[in-house]
Amino acid sequence: MTDPKNPTQISIELNEEVAQGTYSNLAVITHSAAEFVIDFVRIMPGIPKAQVKSRIILTPEHAKRLVAALQDNIARYESVHGTIKEVKGSGPAIPLSFGGPTAQA
Repeated sequence: MTDPKNPTQISIELNEEVAQGTYSNLAVITHSAAEFVIDFVRIMPGIPKAQVKSRIILTPEHAKRLVAALQDNIARYESVHGTIKEVKGSGPAIPLSFGGPTAQA
């Protein structure tokens, strides 16, 4: 629902279940000419099968806006908390192919 005083303002509802969030330690990204698909996966040590916990489908324009928003938020985070360290080789060494372009995480 929009505010009648400001027609461009959008009211966003966050229900309790969604507000709890879903943990993910891997994102598998594929795309077509029309959309980007991001599968958020949870990989647990000692469990051979990982589960997709959430799938988000975006238009290319919205995917680019998401990247810009993440870059902005990471820069703000690092200005307060310091540089986020990337540990080389800490990600899963699993060849991922779902029939689309090479996955990026």
